[in-house]
Amino acid sequence: MKPKLEVCGVSYSYHSPDGETPALSHISFIVSAGEFLAVVGPSGCGKSTLLSLLCGLIKPEDGSILIDGAAAPEGHTGIGYMLQKDHLFEWRTIYDNVALGLEIQKKLNKSTHSQLKEMLQSYGLGGFEKARPSELSGGMRQRAALIRTLALKPDLLLLDEPFSALDYQTRLSVCDDISSIIRSTGKTAILITHDLSEAISVADRILILSSRPGRIKAILPIDFPPEYDSPLKRRNAGEFSAYFNQVWKLLQEDVSLD
Repeated sequence: MKPKLEVCGVSYSYHSPDGETPALSHISFIVSAGEFLAVVGPSGCGKSTLLSLLCGLIKPEDGSILIDGAAAPEGHTGIGYMLQKDHLFEWRTIYDNVALGLEIQKKLNKSTHSQLKEMLQSYGLGGFEKARPSELSGGMRQRAALIRTLALKPDLLLLDEPFSALDYQTRLSVCDDISSIIRSTGKTAILITHDLSEAISVADRILILSSRPGRIKAILPIDFPPEYDSPLKRRNAGEFSAYFNQVWKLLQEDVSLD
């Protein structure tokens, strides 16, 4: 399958008057078009730094990042970034919130208006167009945030712990919904998470980082029988605990060295 993203020997350090703090060291991996990759690792291992590099907020000190075989140009709009918080504005209606990116890019027109209406209906927010964010549940707000991201038609989705602020039951349900939406659109997605069960339940592969400076310890393929076709179903599969133990063991190697 054709690579959507190629990360080639990327390193990055933070600099301050007190010196240099290496964050990532010689990271290399490929993500195929339509693949869902989860990234896990100890706190402070550089997971969020990796997303900042991928979306161009910061530049690698060494190595290169290619999207569709070429370096992403400045202001590249083919990347969608979904954060831990939904960042919906209370003074805007739900429709105005999901339309914000299109509005900023001056792409809000009759056609995109119809597309937004369709997405709101498809993703369970039909009838809430005029509601304010405070009138929605946490799960509904996250779906609104996803619609805002998908409205710009990004090829690559970067998800920085988008479910972590939700209570456990809502988290499971929203993770199931959003995973289904992303897969149905055929988007390439990279999820950062501290939750190993979440990573196993959604990903095609899991990239495991070491403690700082983050290096790739392993990239683990996740393969469930076809009938386990959703995150909730995967959690009930016999293979689930074996994958969990495998990832846990790799992460514990770093803990035992500290």
